[in-house]
Amino acid sequence: MVCLGNICRSPLAEGIMQHKIDSFGLEAEVDSAGFEAFHTGDAPDERAIKVARKNGIDILGYRARLFQQADFDRFDRIYVMDNKNYSDVMQVARNDSDRLKVDFILNALSPGRNDVLPDPYYGKISDFESVFDLLNQAADVIANKLQNGG
Repeated sequence: MVCLGNICRSPLAEGIMQHKIDSFGLEAEVDSAGFEAFHTGDAPDERAIKVARKNGIDILGYRARLFQQADFDRFDRIYVMDNKNYSDVMQVARNDSDRLKVDFILNALSPGRNDVLPDPYYGKISDFESVFDLLNQAADVIANKLQNGG
């Protein structure tokens, strides 16, 4: 799960996906990262923590980290939140195999549309709630595919 600073969208996506993995009894690993070094080591945004907690998910212990080229070796799928994240990840990709792992997370809901998940950072708590809802829907689709071997 990749966004810019790894303090809003991607930790929410990680927490939601981990919750789905646990609920579905899947054997999978999920993590999140960003491309903005300014937040490295920081906890998620307080609003993200609050919205996650409200939905029974604890992301308080998460810490922002930078996306690394080694993430292509560690993960089968890399989900990005917007066009900039997509561009950033693709610039680090070493080959077609790496590039094929990258997709917009909202393509889980609307395949091939490359819809952008809005960044709630400069918004209100309601923006974080909207982002949570979209991520939750996308994570359901992804978890169902994983459960069915996809």
